[in-house]
Amino acid sequence: MKDLRRYLVLKYIQYLVLSSSNAISVLLGLLGSLYTIIILQSAKVSSKSTAVLISSLAKADILVSVSVIPEMVVWTFGVSISPAAFTSALLQNLLTANTHISCLLLSCIAFEAYLITFFPTESRHLRTVKNATLTSRIIWILVTAECALFQMDDLLKGGISAPTCSPCVLLFHFSSTAAAPLRSLSYLLGILLRTGNVYIYYKIFFSMSNR
Repeated sequence: MKDLRRYLVLKYIQYLVLSSSNAISVLLGLLGSLYTIIILQSAKVSSKSTAVLISSLAKADILVSVSVIPEMVVWTFGVSISPAAFTSALLQNLLTANTHISCLLLSCIAFEAYLITFFPTESRHLRTVKNATLTSRIIWILVTAECALFQMDDLLKGGISAPTCSPCVLLFHFSSTAAAPLRSLSYLLGILLRTGNVYIYYKIFFSMSNR
């Protein structure tokens, strides 16, 4: 459990403290996620809602590894990757999806810690493996849809012609219209999540200190 706590601290620093990611924090995050996935396979770790959320958080770094691999290939072997295979927009959107998934899951973990600290008995029916699994799936579905929408918008901005079939035209038109306000909403939500997490752990810290 101490290793899992250290992993959570690393992730909070990476996504909710640092203004932008850098190579060192990304590498440490990937190594920490790999180690955490291995730990969670151990029989010593009980299957609880927090473990489910942490597992989903660690798996979110798969998106980072997918984004980093093409850059590592170029840097190591000097190989150029065709834009058709891995566009810069796709790589950036995968990183954005990873950030959004991680921030939402970290906020869920913080909220669960708040419930455990202040309402341990009353919230027991909410802090179940089933609810944690459902919450993780909803977050993944929503952020995946967001990533797809951003990708279609970037394709249109890159000069890709929209398909001629009617449903696809409507879909591309919707993505072009909704992308800008969704980006602004995501930025605002990120600020609110950072503020909420700071408040939660502030309350927990002083509650534990008083005890």
